[in-house]
Amino acid sequence: MTFGGKTFDEGRDGDRLRKQSSEVWGLMHDSKWRTLKQISKALGHPEPSVSARLRDFRKAKFGGHIVERRYVSKGLWEYQLIPVVQS
Repeated sequence: MTFGGKTFDEGRDGDRLRKQSSEVWGLMHDSKWRTLKQISKALGHPEPSVSARLRDFRKAKFGGHIVERRYVSKGLWEYQLIPVVQS
C-alpha cells in the first residue's frame, strides 16, 4: 500500500497509515453503517484519520471500493464500506 501527497513522508508516516488503513478495513469490511465517531472510538484513531482512510478506499490504487454515506441528523453522517471483489 503506497500513500502519497506533498506532506507524506514514508519514514514518518508509512507504517502509521498502513496500520490505520488495515484496522479501518478490518472493522468496516462487514458493510455495517457507522459514524466517524464510532469508528474512531472502536479503533483509537482520530476521526479525521478515519475519514481519510475511508476516502483512500475509494481510490483505484486502494481497490476502488464503494464507500457510501448517509445523513443521520444535525450534520451527522454514517459510512458504509462495500468491498469490491477484484477478479
